[in-house]
Amino acid sequence: MKEKKRIVNIMSLISLILTLNYTVTQAQDRITGRHFATRSEIIAKNGMVATSHPLATQIGLNILINGGNAIDAAIAANAALGLMEPTGSGIGGDLFAIIWSAKDKKLYGLNASGRSPEKLNLKYFTDRGMTKIPPYGPLPVTVPGCVDGWFEMHGKFGKMEMEHVLAPAIKYAHEGFPVTDLIGYYLTMSSNRFKDYPNFANTYMGNGEPLKKGDIFKNPFLGDTYEKIAVGGREAFYSGDIAKTIANFIQSQGGLLSETDLANHKSEWVEPVSINYRGYDVWELPPNGQGIAALQILNIMEGYQVKEMGFGSTEYVHHFIEAKKLAFEDRAKYYADPAFNKLPIDQLISEEYADERRKLINGRAARSYDAGKLEQGNTIYLTVADRYGNMVSLIQSNYRGMGSGMVPPNLGFMLQDRGELFSLEEGHFNMIEPNKRPFHTIIPAFITKNGKPWVSFGLMGGAMQPQGHAQIVMNLIDFGMNLQEAGDAPRMQHTGSSEPTGGKMTDGGQVLLESGFDYETIRGLMSKGHKVSFSLGSFGGYQAIMWDEEKGVYYGASESRKDGQAAGY
Repeated sequence: MKEKKRIVNIMSLISLILTLNYTVTQAQDRITGRHFATRSEIIAKNGMVATSHPLATQIGLNILINGGNAIDAAIAANAALGLMEPTGSGIGGDLFAIIWSAKDKKLYGLNASGRSPEKLNLKYFTDRGMTKIPPYGPLPVTVPGCVDGWFEMHGKFGKMEMEHVLAPAIKYAHEGFPVTDLIGYYLTMSSNRFKDYPNFANTYMGNGEPLKKGDIFKNPFLGDTYEKIAVGGREAFYSGDIAKTIANFIQSQGGLLSETDLANHKSEWVEPVSINYRGYDVWELPPNGQGIAALQILNIMEGYQVKEMGFGSTEYVHHFIEAKKLAFEDRAKYYADPAFNKLPIDQLISEEYADERRKLINGRAARSYDAGKLEQGNTIYLTVADRYGNMVSLIQSNYRGMGSGMVPPNLGFMLQDRGELFSLEEGHFNMIEPNKRPFHTIIPAFITKNGKPWVSFGLMGGAMQPQGHAQIVMNLIDFGMNLQEAGDAPRMQHTGSSEPTGGKMTDGGQVLLESGFDYETIRGLMSKGHKVSFSLGSFGGYQAIMWDEEKGVYYGASESRKDGQAAGY
């Protein structure tokens, strides 16, 4: 009897906690009445910048005010983030962008991702009995594409001289800036992991200790590197002393990246791809990134009455998770470097294919799906808009937070470890091959309406990104949220799908829910066979800018999960 009473008391306590949490959360937003905390959008007429760091946002805004355009401001903000948020970005990594050109009235896509070393192939790993590319060290290092991406963007669309564009980041690198709470947390984690790696401590650890909130961080090595790039252009990075330093260091650590690999690198302008979702065109970049997974999810979800299901309902979450599982099985099989494979992109994002795949979804959580049978043929995000009507959607990353642990001497940055995302499975689309771009997680996004720009947005966080993109689109279009609410709304994430590196989902994976989903939804999902857990992180970091043509103003949004800020003038 006492045990039964104890169980009843515990259940009552849980019920009370859930009720109190729900009540407090609801009370936090007195303007809109949403059942989650949010705040007002930023509204401005002449320009808008939204990044994951307030100082980077200010730098981008100052570039706009002082005569630069959105492309100049995006590069300046990205350079600042590589300094101020090295735990998620930097010139040792890659870059992707979608740019709306007001002059041309069209979207341009830029794939500035780097390739594998010419001397690295599958045999290298199989000869050593390796079944997976390691996450850290010299072997997962691919050519960093960020700097070339800057100069491609600037050469095609830039207005302000590059010396002026990079000047603010150079100044902060030499004079220092205070570390934020979030970045201090991530720097401490990275310091614990990489403190014994060459050159890490003297670049990222003040007095041999991890940097914490409020500490002043200077990176004169990176300031000097930026100065060389500002004066010498992209060649200063991919040829000469910087390239030699990178190549010599990686080879001294047992890697194969060479000066030739760096010298031969080039970015690629690509055509963004889109689907129409309830009258809005949603744009992503084609593989080697994972953007079309968001389009596949949306295509499947368009076949349901999402608005009537209601935000956060069991039916909505269930159908979304199953749509994600289907898209990610295709992601694991078909997404790779198109220079090495004939990818069935048009089929994957077609309405007919979505109709076929949707038929596989029923009222229960699937433990596994197969990829469709087709005819063969941590990260920073920022967005900027200017008074001319140009808009930039840009994402840039090193992967696994800071990257490979490989910090070339006296250059001030860490090299990425994107090569870990290659597969060592013979014949796989994403199999490691020389001079090949790996499957990529980072994706920018854009929405147009009737051929005109509407929303430039993105969301950080590995496999969360396409899931987050689709949720943002439905929040805006199906659930009628404003730009800020769409990012602040609680998110869901499914983990455990098959991956482009190999491995198959067999147990249905796991549903991670952010705080804000009610108990009825959780219980309903469990009754359908989903394994549900709460998670305090891994839901990404969102920035967005919306153009209101009728009123002639920009709306900006940046969520509270990161340090981000939107600002305009």
